[in-house]
Amino acid sequence: MSKSLNLVFCGTPGFAVPTLSRLVDNGFKVSLVVTQPDKRSGRGLGLVFSPIKQLALDLGLPVEQPNKIKNNEAFRSQLREINPDAIIVVGYGRIIPQWMIDLPKFGNLNLHASLLPKYRGAAPIQWAIANGEKATGVTTMRIDAGLDTGDVLLQKETLIAPSDTAETVAPKLAEMGANLMVETLRQLQGGTLHAQPQDHSQATLAPLLKKEDGQMDFRLTAQEICNRLRGFQPWPGAFTSFRGKNLHVWNAAVHERDLPPGGLVGQDERLLAGCAGGTALELLEVQLEGKKRMKAADFIHGYHPYTGETLGQ
Repeated sequence: MSKSLNLVFCGTPGFAVPTLSRLVDNGFKVSLVVTQPDKRSGRGLGLVFSPIKQLALDLGLPVEQPNKIKNNEAFRSQLREINPDAIIVVGYGRIIPQWMIDLPKFGNLNLHASLLPKYRGAAPIQWAIANGEKATGVTTMRIDAGLDTGDVLLQKETLIAPSDTAETVAPKLAEMGANLMVETLRQLQGGTLHAQPQDHSQATLAPLLKKEDGQMDFRLTAQEICNRLRGFQPWPGAFTSFRGKNLHVWNAAVHERDLPPGGLVGQDERLLAGCAGGTALELLEVQLEGKKRMKAADFIHGYHPYTGETLGQ
């Protein structure tokens, strides 16, 4: 490679770690790492570094953690002084202001965990699985003023297995995306990459998850509920109520059985709940409020659910 590109890296979560690591490993000059301020966590409410800050410190890279960036003149001057060729953004968690978009010659390059224009927003992995997609992927794009609306640079697709959850897919996409960002930068530097505008008519949204997204709706089919359970891991998960208490469903499977929505049947140590379309959800592992996780057979033996009893009431 010719002269190494001079980069600023903006990121916060574990998903961003492979990209920063791969950039350093491939000889790119990371002049500054920008991440969210430390947060208090745990029983002692001690300050906890973001995964990206920890990696940057391990690599000996300078770190900045501005509380705000839009009108932060000191931060703006700092970036002007660095004069980066590109700013790499992976899960930073802040809106990038226009002055920052305009600064580098190659722009602000974002790694997004979907095949844009599908699943724009904060939770693309979770919603892709929750909606039953058979494939997903990663996209490198040039940030503009919109929400994940910028021109696409490169994309790579991967299949979603029936057993996949958000927790199993995210690390795969993080690794794929790290390699894709390296390739994106190499092609930009070589002048061989030409950005393509998104087809905005095909856009779908992946909004930030809320607790109520985990509320099980037995008017959906069993497959639809299973998809949401897989997608909303580790939070908000999937939950309903049983005898007035919260019941968290950790694992479930699709079963063919025509039952009323939410109607319970305990049969041969199998626990079934009615769903739409002549399907039922087999509850494999559950956790009643204040109790430990347990297999369906243990739940049946302990609570003796009777036929006709209904979840969610």
